[in-house]
Amino acid sequence: MIAGLGNPGRQYRANRHNVGFLCLDRLATVHHLSFDRRQKRAEVAAGRIGERRVVLAKPQTFMNESGSAVGPLIQFYKVDVACLLVIYDDLDLPLGTLRMRPSGGSGGHKGMRSIMQHLGTQSFPRLRIGIGRPPGRMDPAAYVLQDFSTEELELLDDTLDRAVATIETWLDEGVEMAMSRHNAGGDV
Repeated sequence: MIAGLGNPGRQYRANRHNVGFLCLDRLATVHHLSFDRRQKRAEVAAGRIGERRVVLAKPQTFMNESGSAVGPLIQFYKVDVACLLVIYDDLDLPLGTLRMRPSGGSGGHKGMRSIMQHLGTQSFPRLRIGIGRPPGRMDPAAYVLQDFSTEELELLDDTLDRAVATIETWLDEGVEMAMSRHNAGGDV
């Protein structure tokens, strides 16, 4: 299962906080999957990526309650948490940076905190996509709810392509290979 985090609704579609949704949309497009149903408070696409059966999930619960969708989906599909990949935005990484990890804390991300609380563990892979820090003294909560600027969209496009390649590597060769091959900034 691959869960991309974001907020539901048109007004949030291009927000920095929705980079998890944007990544899943790109992955689904590349592999001809469609989000054609709603299940357990999420939009779901199911099918194959290479030799793997996958379920892609975009929780429709708002970011801070992501676990209330991901937890029931994991149970419904009987997915071991080690086979769950969560994709989300990270303020502490510059735009264009990807970081795959096999486990870890929430890093203050409330969507991840919610998932960890619902699953009772933090031992599942995650792909953080850097969105950069807010300028000056801007409130981080306001920053993540802003759309990407026109200048940022070109770098984001490349970043999403690299994120799809990272996910494909994770599916085919595991988290360690995905980390060694793809944990890099925007200059790769």
